Amino acid sequence: MRCPFFCAVALTSTLALMLTAGCYSGTHPRHIGDKAADFTVQDSDRKVTLDQFRGKVVVLNFWATWCPPCLEELPSLIRMQDRTKNSGVVVLAISIDEDGDAYHRFLKEHDVNLLTVRDPKQKISTIYGTTGWPETYIIDRQGVLRRKFVGAVDWDSPEITQFLSKL
Repeated sequence: MRCPFFCAVALTSTLALMLTAGCYSGTHPRHIGDKAADFTVQDSDRKVTLDQFRGKVVVLNFWATWCPPCLEELPSLIRMQDRTKNSGVVVLAISIDEDGDAYHRFLKEHDVNLLTVRDPKQKISTIYGTTGWPETYIIDRQGVLRRKFVGAVDWDSPEITQFLSKL
């Protein structure tokens, strides 16, 4: 009859692990319907805060120059920005590139006209719980998260255009 003893030990260990996990104090991913966390990021080119875009729809895109899906979605992201900027939509692209020279070279070579800042320590993506790239959050004019996309998106799709126009 060793099973009850071993079962009790396993149950006690499981409960201890669950209680410890409940004390986790790290960052948690933001959820749709939550207020978007404000942040400030400054690189060698500019300083940007999320709050400076209050009253606009923000397409917050986390990306990197070395990320194939990021490169795949970049042309449609630029076209979407050009199409929607007069209706109060702004794309804020936060690069996690560590190499500042490679980042600046990429922006120039690909004629990237998005508002982009570099956050090599991934402080902002950590606040948002980003785990892969690209990852994009849509934030409405009141600063509330309305949608999250993981992976490359076709920003030319009618569904996306319609969604953004309703915000």
